[in-house]
Amino acid sequence: MELAKPRMDFGLTTSGDVAPMLRFWQDEVGLPFDHLLKIRPGHDQHRHDALGSVVKINHTQTPPPDGRPTGYRELYIAREGLAAPKPMTDPDGNKVTLVPKGWRGVGQIGVRLAVRDLAAHRRIYTEALGLTEEPWEGGAAFRAAESLLIVEPSADAPQPGVRPGGRGWGYITFQIFKVDKEHAFALAHGAGEAVAPVTLGTTARISMITDPDGNRIELSQRASIVGSLEPQTA
Repeated sequence: MELAKPRMDFGLTTSGDVAPMLRFWQDEVGLPFDHLLKIRPGHDQHRHDALGSVVKINHTQTPPPDGRPTGYRELYIAREGLAAPKPMTDPDGNKVTLVPKGWRGVGQIGVRLAVRDLAAHRRIYTEALGLTEEPWEGGAAFRAAESLLIVEPSADAPQPGVRPGGRGWGYITFQIFKVDKEHAFALAHGAGEAVAPVTLGTTARISMITDPDGNRIELSQRASIVGSLEPQTA
């Protein structure tokens, strides 16, 4: 997988009054608001910058369907000048920890993912997505340029075959050059399919694949980064 942006993005879903969430992420975590993206009627995406990554707060007017929590458990954000990690929790209960820059290899952002079968996920992240594995005590970490995906075995990770969803941390995003090509490659190397490649107006061409536990991974060919939204399979 060839990254068009050397950083991973991370998205969550919330509903109801979004103001407390925005205050938390902007004022307490300190993320600059970038812009509002209208996904569809009743669904707004409040995009925030985290050292070049986008933290996407997806706000829906209608509460999302109940679903089992995803395996995505926590966001780490590197911060200059910190002496020790600073755990925080947003109004919906989503975990974020500010960490000293370079803490356990996190120099930008890290996403912590709980899984049932580390070996099965290792195959997806190295073979289907081409990420480089790094050591991580109690699990494994996979490098996506500046960002780090941290995978830890856990008995309460989502059951395979039961789609995780609902409120909370929902998906990671990789900005790439050729969604159709990378989507097909990932499926051929063991990833599941949640959303086939589709073009969203003039903004992006995206797809969703899944890991062995059903956690969603967005592949995005974004016009503002790569220019063309034409499907490319070679």
